[in-house]
Amino acid sequence: MTVTPLVQSFDYSQQQLKLLNPKNYQSIIELFNDSCRLYRNKPAFSCLEHTLSFDDVDIMSRNFAAYLLNETNLQQGDRIAIQLPNLAQYPVAAWGALRAGLILVNTNPLYTQRELIHQFNDAEVKALVVLADILPNVEAIVEQTSIEHVIVTNPIDFIQAQPLATTTLPSVITFLDAIAIGSACVLPKLTHEMNDIAVLQYTGGTTGLSKGVILTQGNLYASNRMASMLLDDELSDVDDIVIAPMPLYHVYGFTFNIIRTFVNGGLSVLIPEPRNIESLIATMKRYPFNGLAGVNTLFVALLNHPDFASIDFTHLNSVISGGAALVEEIAEEWFARTESTIYEAYGLSESSAALSCNTPVNRQLGTVGQPMPHLEIKTIDTDGNKLPFGDAGELLVRGPHIMRGYWQAPEATEEVLDAQGWFKTGDIAIIQADGYLKIVDRLKDMVLVSGFNVYPNEVEAVVYGHPDVLECAAIGIADQRTGEAVKLFVVATCPELDEAKLKAFCRERLAGYKVPKHYEFRDVLPKSNVGKVLRRALR
Repeated sequence: MTVTPLVQSFDYSQQQLKLLNPKNYQSIIELFNDSCRLYRNKPAFSCLEHTLSFDDVDIMSRNFAAYLLNETNLQQGDRIAIQLPNLAQYPVAAWGALRAGLILVNTNPLYTQRELIHQFNDAEVKALVVLADILPNVEAIVEQTSIEHVIVTNPIDFIQAQPLATTTLPSVITFLDAIAIGSACVLPKLTHEMNDIAVLQYTGGTTGLSKGVILTQGNLYASNRMASMLLDDELSDVDDIVIAPMPLYHVYGFTFNIIRTFVNGGLSVLIPEPRNIESLIATMKRYPFNGLAGVNTLFVALLNHPDFASIDFTHLNSVISGGAALVEEIAEEWFARTESTIYEAYGLSESSAALSCNTPVNRQLGTVGQPMPHLEIKTIDTDGNKLPFGDAGELLVRGPHIMRGYWQAPEATEEVLDAQGWFKTGDIAIIQADGYLKIVDRLKDMVLVSGFNVYPNEVEAVVYGHPDVLECAAIGIADQRTGEAVKLFVVATCPELDEAKLKAFCRERLAGYKVPKHYEFRDVLPKSNVGKVLRRALR
């Protein structure tokens, strides 16, 4: 299925894509095929101490694609959801679906039935690859969706095949059986194009029901090429071994591991349960890894684990942070203990992940680096006027990896994407005179105290500097006197830390109107499955 352009920016994006495509690839599938030929015998994905080579991924994804097109009624452009944690089955299913010309719908395995019904119906999903453990959830809602085919897998299937779980679903097959059947089928020769929809990447739904971000093959190809132009000489090598705790169903993990690390010939060590820090550390100790992608909360959890010092970091030269703001104190402590630098990046689902990134040669702590090549950026005020360097305003971006729009939501698309291709990120940013980008906060998270703007990220960064604070989050709440006031949620490492001590700490480091007025101590803070603290759940 190709995209009907929702805005006139389509022509601009296509022109930029041509500049990024010196080999004249017609699709991302051609890039996949080249990578499989070039790195055929190298390891591509490891999980649960089992490794798939590039050849394994090539053959199994080919057979899965053949099964989908020969043994089901699926047609090119139909939607298939993958609802798995980080298992080796994920890249096989994803590349198989793309090779079959299907549109991939990445789906969180922890979604509730309500969330599944919305996403499956909005995308009109016809097939689902799902973990056996969560099959009961599917059974409960499948009749309320358009799903006709369910493919089930177990975490250890690639180590020891497991029988099909007992189920009430009428059309179910194991993932391994589908691959086996597909091996005897002919894979039809399909025409893939850069403008074909590749993925519907559903947003977190922070402002309501989640929306499907339309990412084309060209978007994904451009995202990878732009990152390569910025980073390859410094942060990428065919012998990369990258620890991959970021969920593959999230745009961060999907683009970083299933696409970028793969097409560059690297090995992704998949982490099915990243919140199990003991298991994560045990895996890190088994590999001479030189790459790691994470978020601030993951780095905090690792640094605070008693076994952290037992990890060998001598090979580590590439640590990328994204998904949420990186706290400077955490970055500094990480460097002090590992002698490796965290390079902060910034991106969105709507931009096929990265918009900017720091690099070893060009790094400024406290910024998210320089924009990706072929990306245009600007900031505007509330009246839409372009702002000069150094002034904070809403960040707008334009480039070949920006989404085509939101799936079946033209009005929502028009709210954020104009006819010239400029996308409103919803983030408050400062573009420095040297080109570096600083993200101040989410526009909707800004707190207005007596007419003054207070940015929760700034408050949190200060509070993280307290030695007895493990985690924190700041939000705005209604206040009769000041309109809004800052409320701070804290997870403390010391029971003696109280409101008075923390308020005194903040008063020494923040202007009076920025100092939190309300304090609440908790054992844990709500987080997304990527590890990002959910401010909206605290409101």
